[in-house]
Amino acid sequence: MTAERPSILIVDDADDNIQLLREWLQKSYRVLQAVSGAEALRLVAESPPDLILLDVQMPEMDGFETCRLLKENPDTKAIPVIFITANRKMENELRGLELGAVDFLTKPISPPILLMRVRNHLAFASHNRHIEQLVEERTSSLCEAEKALRSAMNNLLVIQVTPGVFWLQVPEAGLYILCGCPGEVIKHLMRKGLVSTAQRHGVTFETGPNAILLSDLLVQNGGFANLSEFPVLQMLYRQGMILPNHPNNTGIKPLLIGSPDQVRSQLEYIHRGNYGLVSEEEMRAAGASEEQAALLMKIKRKFAFGQIRTPHEFLDTLELTDKRLPIRNGVAVERIGFNRFRFHYRDESTDIDLNLPPTVLYEACYPLGRHRIQQHYFAVLHTGEGDGWDINRPSMGSIVTFQGRIYLVDTSPTILQILTSLGIDVSEVEGIFQTHGHDDHFGGLPSLIHSGHRLKYYATPLVRASIAKKFSALTALPEEKFGEFFELHDLVEDQWNDCDGLEVKPLHSPHPVEATIFYFRALAGDGYRTYAHLADLVSFEVWSRMAADLPEALVNKVRTDYLLPAELKKLDIGGGMVHGVAEDFRDDPSDRLVLAHVGRKLTMQEMEIGSESFFGALDILIEGQQDYLRQRAYRFINRLFPQVKVDQIHMLLNSPTINYNAGTIIYRTGNGGKPEYVEMVLTGAVSYLDAELAVHSHMPFGSLMGAQELLSDAVPSKAIYRAVSHCSVIRFPAGLFKAFLEHNGLLDHLNAVMDKVDFLRRTLLFGEQTTFRLVQLAQQLDRVELAAGDSLPMASGEQLWLVVQGEVALSGVGGRAIDTVKSTGFFGEESYLTPERCNRWLATALCDSVLYCLNRPEIIQIPVVHWKMLEEHDNRSKRGL
Repeated sequence: MTAERPSILIVDDADDNIQLLREWLQKSYRVLQAVSGAEALRLVAESPPDLILLDVQMPEMDGFETCRLLKENPDTKAIPVIFITANRKMENELRGLELGAVDFLTKPISPPILLMRVRNHLAFASHNRHIEQLVEERTSSLCEAEKALRSAMNNLLVIQVTPGVFWLQVPEAGLYILCGCPGEVIKHLMRKGLVSTAQRHGVTFETGPNAILLSDLLVQNGGFANLSEFPVLQMLYRQGMILPNHPNNTGIKPLLIGSPDQVRSQLEYIHRGNYGLVSEEEMRAAGASEEQAALLMKIKRKFAFGQIRTPHEFLDTLELTDKRLPIRNGVAVERIGFNRFRFHYRDESTDIDLNLPPTVLYEACYPLGRHRIQQHYFAVLHTGEGDGWDINRPSMGSIVTFQGRIYLVDTSPTILQILTSLGIDVSEVEGIFQTHGHDDHFGGLPSLIHSGHRLKYYATPLVRASIAKKFSALTALPEEKFGEFFELHDLVEDQWNDCDGLEVKPLHSPHPVEATIFYFRALAGDGYRTYAHLADLVSFEVWSRMAADLPEALVNKVRTDYLLPAELKKLDIGGGMVHGVAEDFRDDPSDRLVLAHVGRKLTMQEMEIGSESFFGALDILIEGQQDYLRQRAYRFINRLFPQVKVDQIHMLLNSPTINYNAGTIIYRTGNGGKPEYVEMVLTGAVSYLDAELAVHSHMPFGSLMGAQELLSDAVPSKAIYRAVSHCSVIRFPAGLFKAFLEHNGLLDHLNAVMDKVDFLRRTLLFGEQTTFRLVQLAQQLDRVELAAGDSLPMASGEQLWLVVQGEVALSGVGGRAIDTVKSTGFFGEESYLTPERCNRWLATALCDSVLYCLNRPEIIQIPVVHWKMLEEHDNRSKRGL
């Protein structure tokens, strides 16, 4: 269309007709002409007219064919076509209109009628073009608005919640993904405002994720990376995705995304977290009688509303492969590397890396401070009064100290941070008393494996079996492995058990999983003093509703057991169907009640009934009149050197005790000269740090600082010993320490291996062992040198390799690269863990290398070494697939 007069193309093979039409039209329009259909198509292609007057009868290509070709071409289909013909047959008119003509005129034609028809069709075409232009402009505006809206919705926005954990959202697709879920991750989301209280249709609920991306690695740097129990509970109940008639119950289930092995492990772990032992057969296998098993399953079904449900009934899963897979509503995911993922939506993508840096741990979401704790004969140290949803406090737990020994009552996911805050190293812990297996009481168990000795594990057989099955499901390890990490001590329910002099009575507490409460007692001058730890409870109201078809004796016994007197009683008042309430204990005869397991402030009525306690508070039941740290040091040295006379040990221990505050650099190595003293760690967390070699390991109780430089002429690598928590050491004067070793025939023994001890201290596998254990290991190291390209012959039996210098490449079936092991790294763990397949990996020196070979089958009995072997083996196995 031109800016001047509209143009009209006349197509007719008769010149008289063309001239007549031109005469009528040329006053108002620019007139073009063509004498054939082919010429008309060429002219239209060169300069499209505003309207075409088309004759029907033409040689070679008639008007119908010409019209058809015009309408098939997107560039010309909108040009109005008016047929002009002398043929008055109705079928011709119908055919022309079917082909897309706007009008059909028969000769003879009245000039005024023709001009009016042309004007009307041009106006109509112009109007259509205007409408189309408006539509295009509006469509463009809508597209821009849609883009702006998508941008405002923050699709594919990634927020780092805490190290190793990310929040990924695609609001347009209704997808909110929690990437990584270590213990208490829901508390982190609450602190970030990613979980908050909302209301819809008069119903109050929490917001939060509706999908979870699992780590490829179950454990990273000693902490569980996949503890999805509480995030799933939050989605189902606190968000309302499973609640009847809830606005968030739309039929969409929470979604677990991850590798097939992790997804399946999580499903079984969630199942065990929900129900514990799931059949009478499992209960009988754990020691219950037929009658007891039937009764316990009856109670369990009451908590489960009559039915044990499988996780697939309330969870969806997506098992990742090496391909891009759709998630929901246009969002897709693919694995782009080990523990690295890429999410796609529309034409955008974003990456998530769940790998933790080597020295970084999963963090607690609340500050705990630093405390220095005094030990007494029998005391209770409060480590948590909150629950699994309390963002300000750890979950309910306690530490019982007795005769200088430290026992944990349950292990919340942040137990390692709790111990560090209280100035206690994991190597100081004697044992654990387990009430039950929900994550807020169970999730810290792997942290406690990071010890040089097996911690004693106290529980009734049913609770222990429930925990072992959950641990097995989570780790994909055989159940018997649980007993390799912990020294199992089964407690007899409903009677006093002697636990190294501390008496403990476990009593049954009705709960969805196997659970007991504990009464601890010790004898004082005026009789027994008792501490009661009551988690998790059932309220008397809920218990009464369940009791209709239960034995009356059992119903009454639960109430009686809860209300037994104690000097100190800590109890769960979380409320609801699976927790206790304070009102039930209004008339409790105990001296002092501590109310716990609640994520809110106490009400005035609750304050009338019981007390509050705070993290790090100490309740002393029997005061101590002894130096328990020196007693512990004596037991340690006596056990280490049984041939040394008692008077010699007392001589050494008659040295001063020094306290260091958290953050203090205690000692620097590698500065030359001989130290004036050697210090042995007595209590607290101490780290060994070598920034140049990226070594960061903790020093357990009994570790020595300064011995390397005192006993060896070689200059050790530069490193520091740093107090992570408040700590105490015993300071041996250098001359006294050396005389002690020489007098007892130990000096030459230590001098010969101190260089190897220095190397072992810097290794990932053995860096957290005591100096004396490192001495024992150093004596067994055999030096092996490899030239570049040499491969190691894999011998039968357990054989561990440590790289001193150089690099060694590990390859799997078909030569696929698995790992490159550098200085202080290790390999050969498969000979301990999977001896039937220990020859499947090939080790080849990438350059001239020096290695140590260690043939000590008993190292697998050191829990932290065993666990690190499993962690590294799992990592390498996945890379070798």
